[in-house]
Amino acid sequence: MTIVGVDGCKAGWIAVRRDPGAAPSAAVFPSFAALLDALPADATVAVDMPIGLPDVSQKGGRGPEALVRPLLGNRQSSVFAIPSRAALYAHTDGFTTIEAWYAAHRRASEVAKATSDPPRGVSIQAFGIFAKIREIDAVLIARPELRRRVFESHPEVAFCRLNGDQAMRLPKKIKGAVNPAGMAERKALLCRHGYVSGFLDRTPPRGAAADDFLDAAAMMLIAGRIAGGEARPFPDPPLADRFGIPVAIWA
Repeated sequence: MTIVGVDGCKAGWIAVRRDPGAAPSAAVFPSFAALLDALPADATVAVDMPIGLPDVSQKGGRGPEALVRPLLGNRQSSVFAIPSRAALYAHTDGFTTIEAWYAAHRRASEVAKATSDPPRGVSIQAFGIFAKIREIDAVLIARPELRRRVFESHPEVAFCRLNGDQAMRLPKKIKGAVNPAGMAERKALLCRHGYVSGFLDRTPPRGAAADDFLDAAAMMLIAGRIAGGEARPFPDPPLADRFGIPVAIWA
C-alpha cells in the first residue's frame, strides 16, 4: 500500500510518498485535490492540517488539541486552538493588501468569540492556515469516501510518538527561523525509523521549506502506522463534526 505524508507549504502542499518496494519520494502540488488525484485509490494519507470543524469551540480548541498538548511539554505551543466552522468561513475571498488581511483576521476573531465557550479570538498563526483547512474540508465534504484514507496528524505529536512518547527536546524553530539543532534531532529520529540521511538532507522541492519537508516525512511514517493498525487517535474513538467528518489527531 502507498503511504503518504503531507504538510502545507508556500506553493501548496508537499507530499512525501512511499510506494510498495520503492524508496520515498517528495513532490509539491498546487492543491490538495491535485495531490489526491496523483495517488493510488488505496493510498493512506496523513496530513498536518486540522480536519473536522466544531460548531462551537470549547476551551483549548477541539477535543484533539486538548488531549495532545500535555504530551508535548515545551513543544505544546505548536498545537493551535482551532475555532468554529463559522469563524473558518467568515472570510473566504483572497487578499490584495495587508490591510485587507488584518481586517479579515479581525472579522474571523469576532465570529470566533461569538462561537466559543469561553469566548476566544483567533491567533495570527491559526488564521494563516485557514485557507488550507477549508481546502481539505471542501474535499472531504464533497468526497466522503476519502475520510477512510485521509487522516489528520501533527508533526510534534508524531515525533513524540515515534520517540517512545517522549517530546522532542529542542524547538524546530526559534523566533520564526529554523533551528539547526532541532532539525538535526528530528532527522536523527526519522533515520531510526527507516529514512536514509541522504534523503532528508536533500534540498526540498521548490516551493517548500526544509521544515515543511521534514514534517511531511514524519507524516509519512504516521500514515504507515495508520495503515498497519499501530496508530492511536486522540480522542479514541474519534469525534465527528456536523458533516460526519472524523475529528482526531492520529499518531
